[in-house]
Amino acid sequence: MDITVLIWIALFFLLFIGVPIFVAIGAATVFVLFFSSTPMSIIPLDLYKITEMFPLLAVPAFILAGSLMEKGNIAGQIVEFCEMLVGRMMGGLGIVTILGCMFFAAIIGSGPGTVAAMGSLMIPSMIRRGYSIDYASGVCATGGTLGILIPPSNPMILYGVIANVSISSLFLAGVVPGLTVGLVLMLTAYAIAKKKGFGGSTKKHSVKDVMVCFRKNFFALMTPVIILGGIYSGIFTPVEASCVAVFYALLLGIVNKALDWEGFIVALRITILSVSTMVVVVGVSMLFGHFLTLYQVPQKLTALLLGVTDNATVVLYLIVIFLFFLGMFMDTLATIVILAPILIPVITKFGIDPIFFGIIWVMANEIALLSPPLGPNLFIVMNITNISLERATKAIIPFTLALIITIFMFVSFGQELVLWLPNLIGK
Repeated sequence: MDITVLIWIALFFLLFIGVPIFVAIGAATVFVLFFSSTPMSIIPLDLYKITEMFPLLAVPAFILAGSLMEKGNIAGQIVEFCEMLVGRMMGGLGIVTILGCMFFAAIIGSGPGTVAAMGSLMIPSMIRRGYSIDYASGVCATGGTLGILIPPSNPMILYGVIANVSISSLFLAGVVPGLTVGLVLMLTAYAIAKKKGFGGSTKKHSVKDVMVCFRKNFFALMTPVIILGGIYSGIFTPVEASCVAVFYALLLGIVNKALDWEGFIVALRITILSVSTMVVVVGVSMLFGHFLTLYQVPQKLTALLLGVTDNATVVLYLIVIFLFFLGMFMDTLATIVILAPILIPVITKFGIDPIFFGIIWVMANEIALLSPPLGPNLFIVMNITNISLERATKAIIPFTLALIITIFMFVSFGQELVLWLPNLIGK
């Protein structure tokens, strides 16, 4: 049996029987190495390589910053201002939720983190105002997917490290798709609200009220400006920006008198649990990727695809559909660390820009956040609302369809639009 076939059989067998992803990747690779001519000495060498991946330091810092901001009521301040702006529209609270997700996404870089922060605030509020629990769940679950698309984004950081592309360029490239997807979700929320008769807030706000609210919440609203503005202007790197975000979150939490010692410890615990899993997965995936490269798996996949088509857009469609399917069973970061070493040489051979491909990959992973049986965003809103998986899945269908259509439009026509900002600023 071909050695590359053997490793895939071992990996998917271990995943099928419920072995944790990092154990499955590492065990499958070590098992196959016994039957290959590759020296076992590559194991410690590849595992050690993760210590050289300096940009990965941004991930734990952004996770910690997001946890601190959630505990420090920054999400609540953002929502208060967004409600002043659009709360009176048809389906106003749904639109406020998505707009709030866009603001919060520009701070923390996590999809589940965004839906947890916004969902805990907005779902009870929408239900109290007469919105259906299904609508509230659908809006929060899908709005939370913006957490990985609007920069800073943890999946973008990981992709940038593995694909050896500029993380700042990835962040710039994510701006236009992020704003586009946010607008599409708001239009979908508005259309559903209009059909169901979910009105907006009846409370009128003058320009003076809006300005008072802006001044009151100024420092919270400036958080994404400071983080992203600092990166794009070259004042600091993404890693330095993540550290700035942590200190800024601590400062605002203390000033708001919303962050206490207990909340700080909880934020640290969340960060440690999240990061420890990611580091182990990335470490064993380095070994996995090295093995696949040695046995020319990317070249074999390229030859297979060239036997089907030589059209780059068709290849992107096939990859995106595959990512949709894989996202039903595998974590977003895991798909990147496993597949990036294989797919980057393939898309390069077809002339696809790796920055553009990274954004399309992250957009495809938005669907993964909503796809059962894994679908972390679904399970977060289920925990908040106590509705069934079937009901939560049905609630996201119109939003998910809108997302899929938007993704395919970017695949077909969006490369110049995605690369416009990186090319303009010259990152």
